[in-house]
Amino acid sequence: MLIAVIAYLGGVLTILSPCILPVLPFVFARADQPFLKAGLPLLAGMALTFAAVATLAAVGGGWAVRANELGRDAALVLLAIFGVTLLIPSIADRLTRPIVALGDRLSQSAATEAHAGEKILSSFVLGIATGLLWAPCAGPILGLVLTGAALQGANAKTSLLLLAYAAGAATSLACALLIGGRVFATMKRALGAGEWVRRGLGIAVLAGVAAIALGFDTGFLARLSAAPTNALEQALIEKATPAKPATPVVMSDGAGAMMMSSHHPTAATALPIEGIMPSLAGATQWLNSPPLTAEGLRGKVVLVDFWTYSCINCLRTLPYVRAWAEKYKDKGLVVIGVHAPEFAFEKNIDNVRRAVGELGITYPVAIDNDYAIWQGFNNEFWPAHYFIDAQGRIRHHHFGEGDYAGSEKIIQQLLAEAGRNTDAANIDAGNIVKVSAGGAEAAPDMADVQSPETYIGYDRAQNFASTENAARNMPHVYALAPKLALNQWGLTGDWTVGGEHAALNARDGWITYRFHARDLHLVLGPGEAGKPVRFHILIDGHTPGADHGADVDATGNGTVTEQRLYQLVRQKGSVTDRTFEIQFLDPGVEAFAFTFG
Repeated sequence: MLIAVIAYLGGVLTILSPCILPVLPFVFARADQPFLKAGLPLLAGMALTFAAVATLAAVGGGWAVRANELGRDAALVLLAIFGVTLLIPSIADRLTRPIVALGDRLSQSAATEAHAGEKILSSFVLGIATGLLWAPCAGPILGLVLTGAALQGANAKTSLLLLAYAAGAATSLACALLIGGRVFATMKRALGAGEWVRRGLGIAVLAGVAAIALGFDTGFLARLSAAPTNALEQALIEKATPAKPATPVVMSDGAGAMMMSSHHPTAATALPIEGIMPSLAGATQWLNSPPLTAEGLRGKVVLVDFWTYSCINCLRTLPYVRAWAEKYKDKGLVVIGVHAPEFAFEKNIDNVRRAVGELGITYPVAIDNDYAIWQGFNNEFWPAHYFIDAQGRIRHHHFGEGDYAGSEKIIQQLLAEAGRNTDAANIDAGNIVKVSAGGAEAAPDMADVQSPETYIGYDRAQNFASTENAARNMPHVYALAPKLALNQWGLTGDWTVGGEHAALNARDGWITYRFHARDLHLVLGPGEAGKPVRFHILIDGHTPGADHGADVDATGNGTVTEQRLYQLVRQKGSVTDRTFEIQFLDPGVEAFAFTFG
């Protein structure tokens, strides 16, 4: 219920976001009519349709995307006709003439009721069309809801949260509509300008249709700064969920998928019981171990680490998890890595097995491709650590990077509580592991990170700045915008942009990003054919030199050989706004997401 309230409040805040602008004309076109018979049915149709379409978009496949595209086209046609009827009343008369004739053959009272019902039905249909077209700017709250929908699948909770979000938006629009209706009524009385108001609304509706048809709702308007709204939404999440981490990793949608850090209690304090360790039976496969069970682990202290191998935050925690597993394996600790994939290629067992070997992970890894263990723990974040005592009770959790000493002290405390042997009961609490990691596993310089995690597929893309809007699921030749602002990025060349990634169709394709961080990483893969893809990078138009990352040399050359995260920039000097460019010398590469550190 609390999450539903937060979703509702997030919807209320959409009135402040630029992405609401294209649908305002459709709403205000009913401002001069009775709210209960015209405005309310329109908003109800909009809310119900958005919730249904968003549910399908979050959990459906390509068919859902195609069906929604057809629905958007039909809605554009319907609303364009509506706009024309506002401009030219004679057309409206022709369209409604059969209904009027039917009303004339009925009694006056019945005709009046039929006319009222007709008005309610027509407003509801326009609301459905508006719901098909509305694409709200993705802030932290909507991102959190959609992330949960994608992981949990279609269910009543998913639809309820999306409906609550849409109802919040409808509430704020209803307030605007009631105020607008009074303004229009005043204008009519004072100026006798009813016909001009009607025509003005018709022009506004057609302008809204044109803006959506040209992609302004998901392109230009979505790129406008919505930082104040995002800050309000993030504050709502933090205040309502104090047990959750308050500092998200710099993600474009604030969805709460990958987190930086949450606090620990001091090891001396008594740890509460947060629940019983859920079943591990949902794992589709195990690496480095036969299948483990929660019951079979009783008597052991267990650390469950939710991770995925292309997640930069997960990679930076791994040196500590490996060190704990090695240090305490003979003292009663069992570390289990639960690999829950973010991208489709991370569901490939061979990819995960290779990553486990390359990362030096020797402890058991449960493959959670169906998110069964994830849901059992009610988890929401990568990385996430759950600390379980020898009686199988969850005693603590930690989301994200940081406070590694605090995590190790929790492990020590639980081992000491178990007290099953002298080693466990007499652990030196001051003896904390020292880790020196390199490459992508090295600790970030978060004080200088001003660039968010940025997805390239259209499902979660933000700040796209090529001269053309992304053409979904079809080849298109892109050109870069003349000048990029901080955190804007764009494509150059022949690309096909899908929901999760962009694929290069011909050689000499470019991706450019204006960023501010010490490190820049890019999740890449060689495409379906699996052929290596050569690339060359530039920073501010020059080869990187000493600022090159672990996967590129000083001249800027590298090769994409497998689907994973590639570290391309690690600056040695001061951090300022820089322009990163990567040119792919061969076709076939797939680009998924930028991350920074």
